[in-house]
Amino acid sequence: MRLEASLGQALLWSAATIGFYLVAKALYRRWRLWWLTPLAVTPALVVGAVLALHVSYADYIGGAGWLAVLLGPVTVAFAAPIYEQRGLIRRHWPVLAAGMAAGSATAFLTGWGLATLLGLDDELRLSLLPRSISTPFAMTVSGDIGGTPELTALFVMLTGVLGAALGDLMLNHLPIRSALARGALFGVAAHGAGTARAHEIGREEGSIAGLVMVLVGLMNVLAAPLAAMLLR
Repeated sequence: MRLEASLGQALLWSAATIGFYLVAKALYRRWRLWWLTPLAVTPALVVGAVLALHVSYADYIGGAGWLAVLLGPVTVAFAAPIYEQRGLIRRHWPVLAAGMAAGSATAFLTGWGLATLLGLDDELRLSLLPRSISTPFAMTVSGDIGGTPELTALFVMLTGVLGAALGDLMLNHLPIRSALARGALFGVAAHGAGTARAHEIGREEGSIAGLVMVLVGLMNVLAAPLAAMLLR
């Protein structure tokens, strides 16, 4: 009986999560508003359903946790854009390296500084530290440095949604004409959500954003533990 209940719960919450995503995607396709992006709407719908049905986080993640596990294999696919854009890396590696280093340092310092200013404890500060890395990298780094991977995933989502929205504002008000600069802006600051937005702007911008997102993730897998030690 318990096994059947667990299986039913897994099917229910897995189907609900996927269904909410499809609904969110349809809404965003109809109305291209930053706050309707599936990355923001899907978790909101899930949280609403969980609260309405008085379901605990442990019960939900026990049913739909396999979706999060899929983030691990996705990391392997990140090698594809690096290989496809190897020529661009060779031509522009000094600019890309400088931009990624500046963006990562800014993310680390602002996240840690704000958390310290608000008096957050070490666990929360360490969970915030990798917020500007794409989710598969960020959750792994968070667990390694003493943060809470689930909290980090939330911070990553918020950073991505807000970063994509602010990126649009910057492009509207700053004279950024280069596809390299426009794509890198989204890839460094807003990872997955920013890359999706960059693809909507242009094919080249999307490719560059995806490349930069991956390179920043790889770089910060090494840099975040070092930053955590230096900032403590």
